Amino acid sequence: MIAIVGATGALGGQVARRLIAQGHRVAAVTRSADKAAALASLGADVRVADLTDHASLSHAVRGASAVFAAAHSILGTGRYASTHVDGAGHRALIDAAKAQRVEHFVYTSVLGARPSHPVALWRTKFEIEEYLKASGLTYTILRPAAFMETHAHELLGKAVMSGRTAVILGRGDRPVNFVAVRDVATFALVALTDPNARGVTIEIGGPDNPTRNQVAELYARVSGQPLKVRHLPAGVLGFLGTVIGLVHAGIGGVMHAGAAFESIDQSFDPSETLRRFPTTLTPLETFVREQTSTGAPCDTF
Repeated sequence: MIAIVGATGALGGQVARRLIAQGHRVAAVTRSADKAAALASLGADVRVADLTDHASLSHAVRGASAVFAAAHSILGTGRYASTHVDGAGHRALIDAAKAQRVEHFVYTSVLGARPSHPVALWRTKFEIEEYLKASGLTYTILRPAAFMETHAHELLGKAVMSGRTAVILGRGDRPVNFVAVRDVATFALVALTDPNARGVTIEIGGPDNPTRNQVAELYARVSGQPLKVRHLPAGVLGFLGTVIGLVHAGIGGVMHAGAAFESIDQSFDPSETLRRFPTTLTPLETFVREQTSTGAPCDTF
């Protein structure tokens, strides 16, 4: 059985559905059983647990041969602030998996995670990578780039498609790598089922490195809407991050991150990853055309 923590999220949900379709037993770990009703109807064993309730995690992973950790709380506050979920919560999850003799642990980190990163979440992700490596568990670490569904569509393209003004954090002229959730899910399945993917870190990105300005232009061209954008300079983002952070640490952190990424290379070449684990990646334009042709909301993570 494979336990998926964050099974009602976009990534966890896709992985759960694919595993069930392939005949695997799946434990869908979630804070809300109601949100997992669709997975339950497919045959998943729904287990209610909370990364901030460490005592609940043993039950969540009991009997599992593998755990896939796909939960996060970048916008959380209070009890669900990132430090409690992404930090202490994932350490407790790794401890629970080890205590329950789980054979393999797949952790969803982030592309560029490192101890000196200017954004707290990236530093936290690196710390959990190191904690997992030192745990003695067999592991695979996934490091995906920015999800198209969130960073290209929800935060930018959706406004362009509807004729509204899109807000771009910073100048928007630095290359950024975006990856489709479905492609990350493909690598997650490899990590969970292929012995060759054990003990490695897999960096995952899409085939393109457009700027955010180019993303907005692409949405305008494909949707036929006039391009209307407004830029928030790094200095403004830093100020807003400080002020808003007094009320909502998560949103304030995102503002600070937007300022920090003005000076960080977010491009990625997936060729080495594809050499080791061949697959077909989704181009951003293909994704954008899907969104503009259906008009349907896409899953975000």
